Amino acid sequence: MSHTAQHLMRRVPDLQKAGVNIGLGTDGAPCNNTCDLLQEMKLAAIIHKGTSQDPTAVPAENVLEMATINGAKALGLDNQIGSLEIGKKADFVAIDVRGIHSQPWFNPVSAVVYTATGRDVDVVVVNGKVVVKSGVLMTMDEEEIVQEAQRRSKEVVERAGLGNKVHGRWPVE
Repeated sequence: MSHTAQHLMRRVPDLQKAGVNIGLGTDGAPCNNTCDLLQEMKLAAIIHKGTSQDPTAVPAENVLEMATINGAKALGLDNQIGSLEIGKKADFVAIDVRGIHSQPWFNPVSAVVYTATGRDVDVVVVNGKVVVKSGVLMTMDEEEIVQEAQRRSKEVVERAGLGNKVHGRWPVE
């Protein structure tokens, strides 16, 4: 998360009280190098608890709304996406919260916000079409995507002249 995003995230309780629509998303390396919206939801749920000293300042339900309907509102698409309603596109995920790392849980929203990661996503449906089933991407070859991403990222790093700056301190080969 970028410094600006972290600063804004600390202001979430104040922004909510002022009626500001707060959306949540991911956009690459500034998202803690994961692009995992579920991990960003957890961060959004806990980052202000320490600064405000109020564990109830932004409940899990609010965070889930930030990642769904509020994001749709921010894009002006809340009449088409962002919630499961008749007449909207059938976009949703099914998350498996049966894993040991998710136990015990009493509130499914809290279980998703505080314990789930992208690895727990079992099914993804976009506009009524299943695109992930049993955690496997159905529409493209994941291995091909990974190889292409590795190749392209190396090209970008080299073009930027950062080849000697993005490695770790320890040898890994």
